[in-house]
Amino acid sequence: MRPRSRRRFLALPKTPAETTAAVIALVFLAFITFRLLRFLAGLGAHVWLFVALTLVCGELLALRRRARRRAAERERAGRSARLRLPLRHVDSLTPAGFELAVRDLMTRDGISARHVGRQGDQAADVIGRDAKGRVFVAQCKHTVNGGRVGSHVMYEVKGTAAPVHGADIAVVVTNGGITRDARAWGDRNGIHWIDRDRLRAWAEQGSSLQQLLGLAEAVAPPVLGLPPGAH
Repeated sequence: MRPRSRRRFLALPKTPAETTAAVIALVFLAFITFRLLRFLAGLGAHVWLFVALTLVCGELLALRRRARRRAAERERAGRSARLRLPLRHVDSLTPAGFELAVRDLMTRDGISARHVGRQGDQAADVIGRDAKGRVFVAQCKHTVNGGRVGSHVMYEVKGTAAPVHGADIAVVVTNGGITRDARAWGDRNGIHWIDRDRLRAWAEQGSSLQQLLGLAEAVAPPVLGLPPGAH
């Protein structure tokens, strides 16, 4: 490993020419400083008053902008906390719109979420982190004809959620159904699922994601390791 070089902020002159140049620069700097001080000393009291008033007005404007920004942030937080999405609205969304709705619902529930869904997303459409530091990965499956999510989706999420995305909690979300085999496999292997009935409770009735997944009161055991009860 190469040793890190130390940054030199001030190098001493090494040659007579460098010494001469440094002395000239210092003399010039001292002259400019002296002239500036004489100029400032010659300003009248009315000029200093104008400068002071300008600084005060600038600070008041900055305080006003900060107050407006905080008010806007509180308003956005309030709207997010009141977010409700009827299933008829969810059904009318595009697949990308459904992913964004899941992101907004996670944000409402105190999870700092971002939309990552795109081609080649490796079974992750939304990734978020809650106040406890737990990483949530959601795979979203939107349907317009009452479709059902099969076990292969659970396999994909299991294979990528933790190794690729660092998930502590993985969940498959759909506005349709989930097959019995997929639900059973997910329960055995720590992949949470939200079908239409659970989505109604989450999006329409306001239950939190943590409540739906049984995570509201205590940190759940690692969901992507061994199934519950396995040793």
